[in-house]
Amino acid sequence: MPPTPTTAVSSPNAASSASDASVPALTERLDAARPYALSLFRIVVGLLFACHGAASLFGVLGGAAGTHGGTIAAGTWPGWYAAVIQLVGGVLVLLGVGTRSAALISSGSMAYAYFNVHQGNALWPIQNGGEASAMFSWAFLLLVFTGPGALSVDRFFSRKRG
Repeated sequence: MPPTPTTAVSSPNAASSASDASVPALTERLDAARPYALSLFRIVVGLLFACHGAASLFGVLGGAAGTHGGTIAAGTWPGWYAAVIQLVGGVLVLLGVGTRSAALISSGSMAYAYFNVHQGNALWPIQNGGEASAMFSWAFLLLVFTGPGALSVDRFFSRKRG
């Protein structure tokens, strides 16, 4: 069935029609910037996650939560292993190296933390202190599906080979 012709309806306000015309242009510009915004999102999330791991393992940045600047004893379950995942996963995501795999493991780690540490205290993350775990879990899950964005070590080396 052929498309039916449409007629343009003139707007009584010329400024309104000018701003309506700029919406597609703005959308195009935002769409063009998406891979770079995604890279910035990945870098910030990875950095913040790595800071949690470094604090727990090395006592920097205020140390592990609840230790007054201390660290988590090596090999203790699950805290020390979570801190290693936070540090290594955070650095890998920050750099964009194996982003999808590192993000999947990091997301699972934070989902585990949420359901096993926080969920038992109350239903909602704001009530049970699990906001960071929930946010990191969902942020990393997003990165599993979106990939690293335009600026990553993996993309740099894939361009060199291809």
